[in-house]
Amino acid sequence: MKANAALISTLAGCMLVTAATAMELNPLFQDSAVLQCDARVPVWGTGREGEKITVAFAGQNVSGVVKDGAWKVWLKPMEPNATPRTMIVSGDTTRELRDILVGEVWVAGGQSNMERELGPRGGQQPITDWEREVATAEYPQIRQFYVPHTKSFTPQATVKGEWKVCSPKTVADFSAVAYFFARDLFAARKIPVGIVHSSWGGTPAEAWTSEAALGKLPEFAEPLAEVKRFTVDPSLALRKKQAKQAEWFEKVDRGSKAGETWSAADVDTADWKSMILPAYLEAGGYPDFDGVIWFRRAFDLPENWDGGDVELHLGGVDDMDTTWVNGEQVGTTQGWRLSRIYRIPGRLLKRGTNVIAVRVYDAAGGGGVYGGNDSMRLILRAGGATTSVPLSGEWRCKPGCTKQESGWPPADFGESPSTPTVLYNGMIAPLLPYAIRGVIWYQGEANVGRERQYRTLFPAMIADWRRAWNQGDFPFLFVQIAPFQGISPEIREAQLLSWQQTKNTAMAVTLDCGDANDIHPIHKQPVGARLALAARALAYGEKIEYSGPVFESMKTRGLEAVLNFTHLGGGLVAKEGDLKGFTIAGTDKIFHPAKAEIRGNTVVVSAANVSSPVAVRYAWANSPEGNLFNRAGLPASPFRTDVD
Repeated sequence: MKANAALISTLAGCMLVTAATAMELNPLFQDSAVLQCDARVPVWGTGREGEKITVAFAGQNVSGVVKDGAWKVWLKPMEPNATPRTMIVSGDTTRELRDILVGEVWVAGGQSNMERELGPRGGQQPITDWEREVATAEYPQIRQFYVPHTKSFTPQATVKGEWKVCSPKTVADFSAVAYFFARDLFAARKIPVGIVHSSWGGTPAEAWTSEAALGKLPEFAEPLAEVKRFTVDPSLALRKKQAKQAEWFEKVDRGSKAGETWSAADVDTADWKSMILPAYLEAGGYPDFDGVIWFRRAFDLPENWDGGDVELHLGGVDDMDTTWVNGEQVGTTQGWRLSRIYRIPGRLLKRGTNVIAVRVYDAAGGGGVYGGNDSMRLILRAGGATTSVPLSGEWRCKPGCTKQESGWPPADFGESPSTPTVLYNGMIAPLLPYAIRGVIWYQGEANVGRERQYRTLFPAMIADWRRAWNQGDFPFLFVQIAPFQGISPEIREAQLLSWQQTKNTAMAVTLDCGDANDIHPIHKQPVGARLALAARALAYGEKIEYSGPVFESMKTRGLEAVLNFTHLGGGLVAKEGDLKGFTIAGTDKIFHPAKAEIRGNTVVVSAANVSSPVAVRYAWANSPEGNLFNRAGLPASPFRTDVD
């Protein structure tokens, strides 16, 4: 029996060693993957030290050896091929990957407007014609690899996820913008399209940029130092950051003022409104609210509660919450996808009436205590059994301040996906060096308020990704932020300047696709279509117009300012009536509504009360109107001639 036990132990140990060292592929390589055509294609993974790995695909057999636990081989450039084929990867073990296509691979990145799926999402309006779009999405040559939300303070080597073949059964979970881009690109090129979708709502560009790149920008020296402090001593750094947040809330939020905080055990809520939770603010009577809002509710514990700790479940909160019970803080979390589960010490509770107070900060779009997959409840011990006390239903609520009043709170480096570098490390670095054609990008909303910084940060991020992929200056195609009441014209200008100063990039203007009351406009089809036009022009060399008119120069002629444009697209047009959206200023720099008309390939602007024009602006507002297009049907970018 001892001998058998020893043998079993030895075999178990061998099995563990084998499992730990068995040949593995990076998860990007699996059934239904799309490989990049007309480029060298790396295939890589891990294995036993010294193990010989052979990859057989499309008539090629290439081999490499595992060194320092990793291996990588390169397939020679392949022509596009829509016929599903099998890749065989062999070492000590053999893997067969089926249904592999060769075509065009694009990374789709950014924040919520790229993340937004084609199908319904709670708290947001449905995408235009989404049901018809889903029903007709039979495109087996379009595939998406979704990268799950992952934060990391150090670059990661692997990623979770799987390739999904586009069909009416799967496409509702595809990024809407990426799907419409891929669909239009496939229609034009007739070759497979793979989308590697890596995005996270509400995140700024610095989160998607590496430490090496941010280190070259002086304004990020302190944030990077803060990240370093957190990695060395997370608990101390987190306490310092939360102290900064508490100081910020006390400064901007009426409900957080010292001595009169709405988190106290006793607060007069006679003038507070009622809201049924869980619910998004938009459905609970606050359709346009972003900022700080408070919720309070009383609850009774069962008489036979055993006096122990209680578990509080609030479900999902968008975007950040801090929660108190009977006046003492029990938890705080940032991240709208995360369920809030807080331990309430038994000493805080009493038989009879207790009070929960929740302070919610909503940065943009849908917000509030929305529940998600976790119902609102208390879990406790009573009468020797586990008891659940529901918390859904009527709560009292009151706004503390709007986002326009408060701005952005200090980031929580422990939990926030907005922390510099953490999304590059967790969601971009693991994709390297997967062969791609280029990137489509929709982001910028989270950098509003730091528009001048974005002029250098965004180009630095683009250069960073190009350096990391080591595939040259691949096409980087991005979306200019659509009109919305909370989005400044300066962020659109920063994007325009980034395009003009960064080679092999394109910008899809969405001036006609916005919604003044919704940061997530629902008309995504034109966004994908315009990105596809840019891809056809930049990536594939088609002689087509891919941009609306772009301001080039101005000269004055008496009372008139004459504007010249590039990307005429067959000529300038005023869509649906006379030109609108132009203002003009004289030497006093006061802007007045202007008359604008198209004369040949120019726009001539004037105003009766401006005798010596010095500057013109177009669509220069948070939610502007403008109808200058070219004959290719593409809108002009907002601009000002007096760029500072």
